[in-house]
Amino acid sequence: MSITGIVLAGGKGTRMGGANKGLLEFHGRPMVAHVLHRLAPQVDELMINANREIERYRQMGYPVIQDEISGFAGPLAGLHAGMQHAQHPYILTVPCDSPLLPSNLAKRLINALIERDADIAIAKTGTQAHPVFSLCRKALLPKLELFLERGERKMTEWIAELDSIEVSFTDQAPAFTNINTPEELRILEQAA
Repeated sequence: MSITGIVLAGGKGTRMGGANKGLLEFHGRPMVAHVLHRLAPQVDELMINANREIERYRQMGYPVIQDEISGFAGPLAGLHAGMQHAQHPYILTVPCDSPLLPSNLAKRLINALIERDADIAIAKTGTQAHPVFSLCRKALLPKLELFLERGERKMTEWIAELDSIEVSFTDQAPAFTNINTPEELRILEQAA
């Protein structure tokens, strides 16, 4: 049950005024450094999906892969790139702007996926699903390519075409806080 982890840092940071969110500081270190630190012990291989400031991301010590689909096409473009480079049969994605992610994320998602024999397992807190915190089978790559070739980009619509299972992390809801605005970053720093 070996897993490739992909930290999704390929967005435009529109709501953050165009800032590269993963490189914004959270308690003195880039947010992506916190994510990598928490995710690395949970996976067998780890890479960063980024489309800007590639050299700064490479300094984190992990391979950096870029979207093959142009135009900042979103999390699915990052997943697509990751699937093409992954050495392991399961792919775990997390965003670069959730520095508190759970230390048991991979374990709980893969256990649910295997137990149910699903295509993809998605983290959920309360009634809120978090599709970018998901674990899927690398074997889904051809299905994802077909979906993307149709011009589709929404992760929720792709998941709707799969056999999915939602995994409750309501007991760790603050871990799924992601940072989209400078105000959210300030609030999370004060709370953490």
